[in-house]
Amino acid sequence: MKKTLYLMRHGQTLFNLRKKIQGSCDSPLTDEGIRQAKIAKKYFENNEITFDAAYSSTQERASDTLEIITENKVKSERLKGIKEWHFGVFESESEDLFPSDYKNFFGKFGGENWEDVEKRTNETLTQIMEKDNHDSVLAVSHGMVCRVFFEKWNSESPLESVPNCAIFKYEYENGKFTFIEMITHDFTK
Repeated sequence: MKKTLYLMRHGQTLFNLRKKIQGSCDSPLTDEGIRQAKIAKKYFENNEITFDAAYSSTQERASDTLEIITENKVKSERLKGIKEWHFGVFESESEDLFPSDYKNFFGKFGGENWEDVEKRTNETLTQIMEKDNHDSVLAVSHGMVCRVFFEKWNSESPLESVPNCAIFKYEYENGKFTFIEMITHDFTK
């Protein structure tokens, strides 16, 4: 039976605004980030999408976004397996220091490599979707996690960036994820 996963990036944070590498560091949602999460919530409401379960990373920016979306009306859990990529000594530094060839870069500086993030994210999301009564699931995570997971299951189309509160819709069946679409929002209104 096909199940549906909505993997979503959190709303704008103070570090996003200040162009800082967040990774495992955390910074709070800005007022704009809260507004973005409320707009994403309306997407789910307008399309009559409900969830059997909801998950977020253990980081505040993701769990706060999840709480805005679900209003704590859905059983939720925080999981380390979908936390943001750990960037080692580059955490909280300027985004200008982020290298163009980064897949195996950060492991040399106390962080994770692409394969590390891909393995833990895929294992965690697979475990979630294998649970009973998990036909429609929301997981709020982070930009790089969404990107790594997307490229694992849709390698022909690498992503340039992942906007705040972007929603990736996947179907899950027989241990495999199929990318359906990426939903972005108009925050200019």
